[in-house]
Amino acid sequence: MAELLFREDAYLKSCEAKVIAVHGDAIELDRTVFYPLGGGQAGDTGKLGSLRVIDTRKGDSPDSVFHILESDSEKPQLGDSIVASLDWERRYRLMRFHTALHLLGAIVKAPVTGGRLAEDKAHLDFDIEMEKLVKEALEARLNELVTSNLKTAASWISDAELEARPDLVKTMSVAPPRGEGRVRLLEIPGVDLQACGGTHVRNTAEIGRLAIARIRSEGKRNKRVTLVFA
Repeated sequence: MAELLFREDAYLKSCEAKVIAVHGDAIELDRTVFYPLGGGQAGDTGKLGSLRVIDTRKGDSPDSVFHILESDSEKPQLGDSIVASLDWERRYRLMRFHTALHLLGAIVKAPVTGGRLAEDKAHLDFDIEMEKLVKEALEARLNELVTSNLKTAASWISDAELEARPDLVKTMSVAPPRGEGRVRLLEIPGVDLQACGGTHVRNTAEIGRLAIARIRSEGKRNKRVTLVFA
């Protein structure tokens, strides 16, 4: 089990850690700033010392993180002390996009059926009629919220409390991380409150101006809205 530092401070760029397990190309540390693939958010990349981390995945337990190294690189040894450092510019773009998707999900009044974010774009799928998604109106409202300088806030509730509040789970296809006895909430006051284990910016102004790249049908139920930075 690792101490997941990104849960308490998504702005940490590096940390000192100890190697606690080696599984081929996958390295486990006793603490990490690396966010593993999950909840629609891509896993972080970066370095362990001088070794390149090309992806980060969830391990065998809720607090286990696999740092995936290039296959031809020399692997660290069990017990080694090492500095774990993020590709910060990439992570920060993911944080901005993730927070932007919270805004999008709040302004489109429809069930969210899926979503994904990468460093160059992000999307949500909605169970809604196409004619209700007006690009110009959505862009205007999104950027109004961005420039409103709204602070984000994280808190925790128990698994039992989440079970009693199904309204806190907004995405039908992505379940919030459970199994530790508590679940993390992300709140944008007056706009959004939901269970989410991802990384976010502290203030919506950090997102920057957004544009809707496209709105298209992905089947009978799913209508996909894709965002980019303007």
